Amino acid sequence: MPLKIAIQMDHIAKTAIAGDTTFALSLEAQRRGHSLYHYTPDRLSMLDGEVFARVEEMMVRDEQGNHFTLGEPVRTDLSEMDVVLLRQDPPFDMNYITTTHILERIHPKTLVVNDPAWVRNSPEKIFVTEFSGLMPETLITKDPREVAAFRKAHGDIIIKPLYGNGGAGVFHLHEGDRNLASLLEMFAQAFPEPFIVQRYLKDVRKGDKRIILIDGEPVGAVNRVPAETESRSNMHIGGRAEKAELTPREREICAAIGPSLKERGFILVGIDVIGDWMTEINVTSPTGIREIKRFGGADIAALFWDVVEAKRP
Repeated sequence: MPLKIAIQMDHIAKTAIAGDTTFALSLEAQRRGHSLYHYTPDRLSMLDGEVFARVEEMMVRDEQGNHFTLGEPVRTDLSEMDVVLLRQDPPFDMNYITTTHILERIHPKTLVVNDPAWVRNSPEKIFVTEFSGLMPETLITKDPREVAAFRKAHGDIIIKPLYGNGGAGVFHLHEGDRNLASLLEMFAQAFPEPFIVQRYLKDVRKGDKRIILIDGEPVGAVNRVPAETESRSNMHIGGRAEKAELTPREREICAAIGPSLKERGFILVGIDVIGDWMTEINVTSPTGIREIKRFGGADIAALFWDVVEAKRP
């Protein structure tokens, strides 16, 4: 049966389709005969418990610059949809959290992917701390004394915003770097929340591997190698994508976290692994599936819709 699918996303006009997972999911849904509807988070509303948005019927094409057609906006009760994809990019701020509260009102009658309550309760850099044996030493704090003590214990460190994304605000500080105090002052002014500090992993020079899991099972991976002048491997800031296979250690990590992902209704998840250590569990809008397919890996968009269709017979 064809499904009616609403996608809550950043506006598709801004999408760089070559590496965009939401676009890949849209292409596959359209290929299967499902109907697509587009809306941005600012169009989501709730009135007396009714959740609605001004949605536009959407058609997609794999042609950058000519990759979409939108119909006229129509005020639509989202409970009339079969599926809502929660796919806008972070920051994971109060605006993002509010959308999860609203979408929770229609889930699971309308299947929201990923489950909005668990997305809200599983911030990506905090969720990972539930698996302490699988991650590097990690500190969450705003206390400069704690950061100084952590660096003294572990040498080189990474400092980043707790609710940031895309590599923004990620700093690598060497053991003797004299900028620590100034950086912490800047972070304290810029971010109301605590920040996250991790032991620097030298294996990042070999790459930061993105592993995609569907319904708790690993289905593919891509390695992202940082540029020579960068500590960050994100592809939009110069990281190089490479074909990758899963190592025994990475399969061990996936087996350990898989049951928790499935229990929380996380159908599409991307984890980041450096060397033998998992650094993040991405549950908001994980990317990487187009790169994996381009390197000859699985068609993860097809695997995703197989699972969703089974949950919405």
